[in-house]
Amino acid sequence: MSNLLLYLITFFAYGVLGAFFWRAQLTGKADVLNRGMLSHAILFPLALHGYLLYDNLLVSGELNLGVMSALSLILWLTMAVYWMASFFYPLAGLQTLVLPLVAVGAVLPALFPAVHMLSQHNSWAFDAHIFVAMLAYSLFTIAALHAGLMSLVEKRLHHAALPPLLQSLPPLLTMETLLFRLIGAGFVLLTLTLISGMVFSEQIFGKPWQFNHKMLFGFISWGVFAGLLWGHRFHGWRGRTAVRWTMSGFVFLLLAYLGTKFVLEVLLHR
Repeated sequence: MSNLLLYLITFFAYGVLGAFFWRAQLTGKADVLNRGMLSHAILFPLALHGYLLYDNLLVSGELNLGVMSALSLILWLTMAVYWMASFFYPLAGLQTLVLPLVAVGAVLPALFPAVHMLSQHNSWAFDAHIFVAMLAYSLFTIAALHAGLMSLVEKRLHHAALPPLLQSLPPLLTMETLLFRLIGAGFVLLTLTLISGMVFSEQIFGKPWQFNHKMLFGFISWGVFAGLLWGHRFHGWRGRTAVRWTMSGFVFLLLAYLGTKFVLEVLLHR
């Protein structure tokens, strides 16, 4: 079976599940379905997506981490985290919104093929650094989605009744609790990413550590999330303040990696 066919199957599998969740969301039955077989059905496209990522990322024993492959990997990890968290939180409404994004993300490497080989793949330290960084990106991606939805729900609550699609979302307090847990876990992983990049630069990248624009944006993002966690812990920051800080930190994080790779690979073709 060709990879192109697998890409199509993965895209349509995500899409069909998204349509089921969307329909169930409108009838208020999404959480009931999410606790049944439909939740486990997500494992099928997740497994196919994971296989395609593995096949695309590893080329001749080296790591091919172009911008579209990296984005697809982040969305795959995001969906995997959502699936695992759905057993502890009522997240069916959130999965409804994420599934279409992951469906598109799954086929990005096929639509925009690019080769960006990283010769340091032989190093276990490099592999660990990349994995921790991608997982941190995924957790902060979920946090940004949560923050955006929290802002939308709060605004609609002050003006009119929520539309059916938003009615079965978790309560704002539950979403806020999950938001700070995601940010806390992502902050730990981001800290490990920055420290490993500085301390083990020779082993990971094969050259001494250099302070560049990626590191600058990475440290700014780290500072924003550190400030948010400190403000929440000692000053009770929440609501709109938490949303603003979360979105600001996420933007700086995007500029630190994906923004740089997009400019170099897509715009400058380097």
